[in-house]
Amino acid sequence: MQASRLIKSLKFKKVVPEKFEDFSVSLLTQDTREVITGSIFVAIKGAKVDGHELVQEAIKKGTAMIIAQEELDEVSVPVVYVQNTNKAMAILSSFFYETSSQSLRIVGVTGTNGKTTVTHIIEAIFRNLGEKTGLIGTMYRKIDDEILKTKNTTPDIITLQRTLNKMVEKGVSTVAMEVSSIALIQGRVWGIDFDVAVFTNLTQDHLDYHKTMANYAHAKSLLFSQLGNKYTHSGNPKVAVLNIDDPIGEQFAADTAAEVLTYGIKKEAMIKAENIEIHSKGTDFDLIVFGEKFHLGVKMVGLFNVYNILAAFAAAYACGIDSESVITALEQFPGVRGRLQLITSESKVSAIIDYSHTPDGLLNALETINDFAKGKVFCVVGCGGDRDKLKRPKMAKIAVVHSDYPIFTSDNPRSENPQTIIDEMLVGVPELVEIPTFIDRRAAINFAVAMAKPQDIILIAGKGHEDYQIIGETKHHFDDVEEARKALDLKEQGN
Repeated sequence: MQASRLIKSLKFKKVVPEKFEDFSVSLLTQDTREVITGSIFVAIKGAKVDGHELVQEAIKKGTAMIIAQEELDEVSVPVVYVQNTNKAMAILSSFFYETSSQSLRIVGVTGTNGKTTVTHIIEAIFRNLGEKTGLIGTMYRKIDDEILKTKNTTPDIITLQRTLNKMVEKGVSTVAMEVSSIALIQGRVWGIDFDVAVFTNLTQDHLDYHKTMANYAHAKSLLFSQLGNKYTHSGNPKVAVLNIDDPIGEQFAADTAAEVLTYGIKKEAMIKAENIEIHSKGTDFDLIVFGEKFHLGVKMVGLFNVYNILAAFAAAYACGIDSESVITALEQFPGVRGRLQLITSESKVSAIIDYSHTPDGLLNALETINDFAKGKVFCVVGCGGDRDKLKRPKMAKIAVVHSDYPIFTSDNPRSENPQTIIDEMLVGVPELVEIPTFIDRRAAINFAVAMAKPQDIILIAGKGHEDYQIIGETKHHFDDVEEARKALDLKEQGN
């Protein structure tokens, strides 16, 4: 695409010099590490790095044009000045990557907990129908069978548009995407044409960024307000899928002009679960769809997973998929790595790996385990550094109240002192209760396994699918699943 044509997509701009030698744009990027000859570099003011300070580096690497919002001195290439480079980047990337999202059916999922599970179930439903699918989220980006690494739950807008463009080229038809609150505030999904938006729940998280729950809720609401304000006669209207049991669900219904499809368990909903029976190998329940009843037996455990299944079912239903086809896929779905992932052993001690890193997530995991545990419940848990500090004592208290043997350890301490994080967790522990603490997460897991007896269950919470631990600015390999299996193997050998 020619540069002159691309920058025409920006309505309000100042080009210096006004006339420049046109060129074919090879790449649009905000990352100097990606720059090649013929690139357009977008200078973004980030939390840690200001792209305006990297302009000369980008030019040395071959950038042919700069998009900026601050005055630049002694620049040897054309500069397009705009009011907001984040917004400009969203507009430019949409045009550069041929508005790819309009060629795809995109289901966006937001909420504190459940996004990864819901998107994986949605993807499985459409794959079961024989479609090529895409998935974007916390664990990876997936284009049909190709797995791509990811840095954030929701990538930056250029990476996102580039990924969607590749999905179109590969013949993908349906994409399930996790949409984080921070991404919504930062405009990382501006210009994405969502067909269905799903809300799972809202509980405490990311208050280090949003400061208040009201701000956090507002961030989530943006996905639904961005569904659009028009109605089509194509038979495929935009749909907001909302958990009506969460009070915020009703608020989001008022925030969107799209049609609303509700799901829930406690309140009257269009799609509802009744007669729920949870056991160690899965969950059985009746699914009520606008009054029509179906019985399901799924391989995932826990009440919160019933909500996840309802959310995914409703999303597929909103896309026009018949109930029987969706149910077939749901009953075959094996679960998601690192989400209540069960590891058994010959010693009859079991470990469960779960990503529960919020108070609500930890409570859900422990309540689910307590429903089927025959022995004692151990809970190995830590809290991440450089993140919401207010949840640390809350998670500690939940671990103490809802498990028999809580053990506190490190999660991803990042730049914080791991002992300080543990000390802040201990503030939530009732007096006279002594908690074993280990800065070394491996030592904490080994201790729990050594202490456990047959029929006991060890919840290892907080990291789930992650195969690393961030200490300082260094990412070290660390996998809870691997560590649990090693410890259980050693216990068997010792017996």
